[in-house]
Amino acid sequence: MSTEGVVVEGLRKVFHQQGTGRLVTAIEALDFAIAPGEMVSIVGRTGCGKSTFLSILLGLETPSAGRILVDGKTPYGDFDSFKGRIACIFQQDRLLPWRSALDNVALALEVLGVARAERVARAREWLERLGLANFLYAYPHEMSGGMRQRVAIARAFVVRPRVLLADEAFGHLDEVTAASLRREFSALAREEGSTTVSVTHQLEEAFDLGGRVLVFGCPARLLSDLRCDPGDRAGVARLRGEIQRMIDQDAPLQPVAS
Repeated sequence: MSTEGVVVEGLRKVFHQQGTGRLVTAIEALDFAIAPGEMVSIVGRTGCGKSTFLSILLGLETPSAGRILVDGKTPYGDFDSFKGRIACIFQQDRLLPWRSALDNVALALEVLGVARAERVARAREWLERLGLANFLYAYPHEMSGGMRQRVAIARAFVVRPRVLLADEAFGHLDEVTAASLRREFSALAREEGSTTVSVTHQLEEAFDLGGRVLVFGCPARLLSDLRCDPGDRAGVARLRGEIQRMIDQDAPLQPVAS
């Protein structure tokens, strides 16, 4: 198997539950690959291990067994080498309230040691691409939720990541704003050739963010790997029903005995 892109092999994650000390399985078994530049969505019921998977992919957690490779390296084993190569957009924008939009975006480059003139120029470019040319010096409290999330998207793209993650990135917005941002995010990701992995609980959104959807059982294991043209509304509607039935019929496994 090629190690280019994202490769998941025999991934398992077990942890001790706080309070009870019981061993709980968050990820049972995952095997799949995501090609460079591919846009993939992950869906599954709440608590099925989607966020744990993203934490391992971000290098914040280590697996109990198996591995994740990004271009042949493990993010949790080669953490320093992945600075700027993986970026994430979260449900909450996580902007620093004392920094303007421009300074919030430039911060990602500041951490990487990019010279001030270059980081300001790149931050300005991305804010302009996301329609915020007139809000470069606005502070978070002066912007709407959708505008703040645009700043967060600009902050992720500005480092030119190889892999871009979105963790329920549009779930807190009203549907009109969310739909607009999903379209812009997807278009920018395609333009940049970014490999994207989006976690969402909304099945309609899953196909908007990529023509390939991975359905996780609970705990995380691959129930299905589906592809559909997002523009094929009838096909998307049919698959949405199939996915919902899979999730509803999946019987969550019990915690592992300690």
